[in-house]
Amino acid sequence: MNTKRETNKNILFIATGGTVASSEGGNGLTPALTGDLILAKVPEVDHLCNLSVLQLMNIDSTNMAPENWLKIADTILEEYDGYDGFVILHGTDTMAYTAAALSYLIQNSPKPIVLTGSQKPISNPFTDAKLNIYQSVLYALDKYSCNVSIVFNNQVIAGTRVKKQRTRSYNAFESMNFTPLAHFIENRILRRVKDPEALEGELLSYDKMCDRVAVLKLSPGLSPNIFKAFEQDVDALILETFGIGGIPEYDGHSFETAIRDFIAKGKTIILTTQVPEEGLDLSRYEVGNKYTALEGVLEAGNMTTEAIVAKIMWILGQTDKPREIKKMFYKIINYDRGE
Repeated sequence: MNTKRETNKNILFIATGGTVASSEGGNGLTPALTGDLILAKVPEVDHLCNLSVLQLMNIDSTNMAPENWLKIADTILEEYDGYDGFVILHGTDTMAYTAAALSYLIQNSPKPIVLTGSQKPISNPFTDAKLNIYQSVLYALDKYSCNVSIVFNNQVIAGTRVKKQRTRSYNAFESMNFTPLAHFIENRILRRVKDPEALEGELLSYDKMCDRVAVLKLSPGLSPNIFKAFEQDVDALILETFGIGGIPEYDGHSFETAIRDFIAKGKTIILTTQVPEEGLDLSRYEVGNKYTALEGVLEAGNMTTEAIVAKIMWILGQTDKPREIKKMFYKIINYDRGE
């Protein structure tokens, strides 16, 4: 084996489980392999840098929760001074949520924090894991890389713009309403977005999140009474509206009244659209326009639902004051809104 290093940089490889680490357990795939065993199957990365492995957890990403996001962030911060970059091995199902959460928990990072995984286990003869891991390490080593991103299938996506669009294909993820940060052509990184935000401010870190957040997707005929079901356990409700921002009004059932009552109880409503691309504009139609000036209602623009969930969890972990919630929500972090 070639032990000559192309760079003296140190990269921390954090393994959390997912499909890439899975093997057949009799009842379906389940995470079993450790980070060391996975890297042993990708010897091509061995000469790139000094690579250390930390097995933080080994779970199906379906079971990834805010407490796990905090654990990953805490680990990165504890090891921050000793490494030049971080690669997190993660399951694909909730990778977009974790990437968004880390974007808010660790802001303005001059050191890259890269998430990757695979659609097929590392032991599968047709796995996509080897290329994804190799490219993730290359990206983490590049001097222009920073902040939180996902590297997957020759593409680099900002951590707040990721959505899983396909359950089986290798091109599982899309960059929603924002240009991918970069593409790979073999070993070359072709950057599309310049002037990284990390260079514009100092490193910021946070250690609290509030998980009293839920997502409600409108469907035809849904009763506004559904809001009462969220009052006890939810502090912020993300409402996925129709189209560009349509909220219905059925005879005798007022969504406007239900939303106003929900806000009056000290809750926050974030309006978004259930359409993945192009975003929300409440001013376009009368059915949405009435909510544009309603205090306690936030407009998500073209953010992904995954980013909205992570952002409001982060915000509520820091404050419960409506004015501060609004200010923090509309601040752009790691390219999370607008273009």
